[in-house]
Amino acid sequence: MKPVSTLTATCIVIADMVGTGIFTSLGFQTEDLRTGFPILMLWLVGGVCALCGALSYAELGAALPRSGGEYHFLSRIYHPAAGFLAGWVSATVGFAAPVALAAMAFGKYLTGIFPDLPGLGDRLPPQTWLALLITAIITLILLRSARLGSLFQDGATFLKLALMLVIAAAGFLISQAQPISFLPVPGDAKSLTSAPFAVSLVYVMYAYAGWNASTYLAGEVRDPSRSIPLSVGIGTLVVMLLYLAVNAAFLRSTPIPAMAGKIEVGLIAGDSLFGRHGAKVMAGLICTGLISSISAMMWIGPRITMTMGEDFSALRWLSRRTPQGIPKAATLAQGAIVALLILTSAFAEVLTCVQFALQACSFLTVLGVIVLRQTQPNLPRPYKTWGYPVTPLLFLLISAWMMAHILRSHPRETLLGLSILALGLLLYFVFPSRNLAPTK
Repeated sequence: MKPVSTLTATCIVIADMVGTGIFTSLGFQTEDLRTGFPILMLWLVGGVCALCGALSYAELGAALPRSGGEYHFLSRIYHPAAGFLAGWVSATVGFAAPVALAAMAFGKYLTGIFPDLPGLGDRLPPQTWLALLITAIITLILLRSARLGSLFQDGATFLKLALMLVIAAAGFLISQAQPISFLPVPGDAKSLTSAPFAVSLVYVMYAYAGWNASTYLAGEVRDPSRSIPLSVGIGTLVVMLLYLAVNAAFLRSTPIPAMAGKIEVGLIAGDSLFGRHGAKVMAGLICTGLISSISAMMWIGPRITMTMGEDFSALRWLSRRTPQGIPKAATLAQGAIVALLILTSAFAEVLTCVQFALQACSFLTVLGVIVLRQTQPNLPRPYKTWGYPVTPLLFLLISAWMMAHILRSHPRETLLGLSILALGLLLYFVFPSRNLAPTK
């Protein structure tokens, strides 16, 4: 029996989406948006866009049920070279850099709770060795057995959901709430069409990243034609509601000037929500939530490299699996990349460089729903995108706008990211034979 149930697939989607973004981005939004309605509209619009992308991916995941996500989809829809480029970015740093970021955030928040933790020499301060340790522990759990990894992911995600519900409840039960309204007030209509709203939406969409997580595991999901649409749809809706509730809780409990321009919004709000020791309470909640995020990304990434290893002889060693079907070599390879990024602290720069390329891959994949409807109209589609063609077109419009903003804001980093793609294209033509039988 395949190890990933509908429940686990949904948990992976939720865990991959809910990371540090919800606890950090509100401070930048409140610099220019000072009323509750436009701020919550940001998160609603971002959630609708993510849902449009998720529903589009669900059609492809149900129709083309093989692990690998964009690598598999783009190979089938356009050309194997397009799929290889997507897989190359995801397999090398697309997942490793976010894992490193989440692990370092875990170390930073944990040292805030236990400030007396010692370092291990000059080059390994507490937050660094804690990041390496949590990555190693989760890697070992995921390598132990598919069922253990599934149970761990389910448990960690349910705990994350419970903690976010606690934050939301605390915000609405607080005795001395801030004088803020979430209904439209004069001037809000202008805010919704302003440049600050548009800029803030980019960061909100980064916080929603991960809505397509279960499509990377399609080959290990039970009944993918049913489980993938349910997991991406339910997972995205749950996260959208949680994001709206948590942001409302922050705004009700904490003065906007106290959060404006600050990255540690979660810690600032923690003091208002939970009293004198609120910062440590919030740090503990965030640490717990980050564990499931790291686990989800450590589970997804190796499935891409495993699938690439099945198709390219030069990468065949990455397709090696344990008797339980776990991609052992790919998991260890990703763990090594994460450790390198943590030790060199290069993950932030790497993530900025590949952001344009990652968004472009999502754009081409959603566009592929439309392309495939035209080129392969008779392909069995157990699930069809709800609201087609409006659903994918809405996602494509917002994605195109985001890519244009990234290109204008970070031209140097975007060019470096495109250079990484060029290297991947070179490797594609260097690597011999495709369509090899999977190695167990």
